[in-house]
Amino acid sequence: MTRGNPARGLPERHCPGLGKVSKLAGMNPALDSRRARVAAALPLGDALLVIDAGEPIPLPEGSDQCYSFRAHAEYYYLAGLECPGAVLTYDPRDGAAGWASFVPVVTEGERVWEGRVQPPGRPLGELAAWLAARRGRPVAQLGAATTHIAADSENSQRARAALTHARRVKDAAELDLLRRAVAATARGFSEIPGLLRPGLTERALQIEIEAEFFRGGSTRTGYHSLVGIGPHSAVLHCEPGPRPMRDGDLVLVDAGAEVDRYTADVTRTYACGQPSAFQRDLYQVVLGAQERAIARCIAGAEWKAIHLATAVDLTAGLVAMGVMHGAPESLVAQDAHTLFFPHGLGHMVGLGVRDASGLAPGRKPDPRASLRTLRMDLPLAPGYVVTVEPGLYFIPPLLNDAVRRERYRDGINWPLVEHHLQTGGVRIEDNLLITAGAPENLTAGIAKQL
Repeated sequence: MTRGNPARGLPERHCPGLGKVSKLAGMNPALDSRRARVAAALPLGDALLVIDAGEPIPLPEGSDQCYSFRAHAEYYYLAGLECPGAVLTYDPRDGAAGWASFVPVVTEGERVWEGRVQPPGRPLGELAAWLAARRGRPVAQLGAATTHIAADSENSQRARAALTHARRVKDAAELDLLRRAVAATARGFSEIPGLLRPGLTERALQIEIEAEFFRGGSTRTGYHSLVGIGPHSAVLHCEPGPRPMRDGDLVLVDAGAEVDRYTADVTRTYACGQPSAFQRDLYQVVLGAQERAIARCIAGAEWKAIHLATAVDLTAGLVAMGVMHGAPESLVAQDAHTLFFPHGLGHMVGLGVRDASGLAPGRKPDPRASLRTLRMDLPLAPGYVVTVEPGLYFIPPLLNDAVRRERYRDGINWPLVEHHLQTGGVRIEDNLLITAGAPENLTAGIAKQL
């Protein structure tokens, strides 16, 4: 049954997650400090700031339900609310008192059917008067941009870039949530070694891991868990399916628990039964490259440089294994490494699995083709949390491509590659907190063992 909500002009539907208030929303000093830091960083001038939470999206089959609602990250970061239709505003003329939160009035139907409670804030109906009192001022709009106002595109773009950059440094409240997410994630991964047996499917492994996430305090998974067995371990975003483990298969798991919107992002690779000598060597190449990459993650280091140095390390390992031929630096300069390492070294993580990644202020994307999948290009700074996730894979769509085979005919041991086309891949991923000294590996407690 559909129930009307005249206050918002929308039908009422069952929308999981609506009306939740994060613990941050009740931590006024922490939220006030975050807003003050962001306000100082935003190039607003005399422009107003309007940030929309967004609206729920109905399921297509008319079931009176919606997809699970997630407020836009830009809104959630500064409001601490999962509140559909809500709007956060800021008037720089009023300084610290310039922030105002407008929320829809919860209806009786929503209280009865969904158990919603009224979130803190002014009634959404007062937003129009707030804007009218400031008529003629430029407006920068962020978030989901569902409020129909005449926002200035240039102001909005500048404000978004500045907010993204300001969000990169994690405050104490964010780090607390990340550590809790890591703890829940570790509980899930601790179950995996005991489940590595022939016959267990990708889906069954996913179920057991995620169940432990929730038992460990997770509020949901941070993203769709990836589980690949055998050749599927070379599918970079492998959705778990019915494929069962066989003796000698590689098993790659990329998953993370989320706590109040903050997620861990961890990958480990295992073997079902005894790994072959080739699998062991491949694993050691990736592990060694990851350990060296982690050591390079110090404040001031350029992420792109760390990525390229890691590509050289991985390529050197493949040369030592006889998979590639030539000088590793030269092979990387020719982008030959992308046959086996086609993705970037990692990304930022926190409020979402790719939280605030991107370019340093003022930078433009690097035109080099092999860097198109690099999710950030910036110098590291204390307070950043990043993933470090090198991998080596035998991906048939890349390795069977005739153009690539011709281009790299002298740099690749193609008969050996043919022999291992069904090997799959190895990826190892940790989450690092950048500090003034050595990085802190938040996920170091999750064992790495083939």
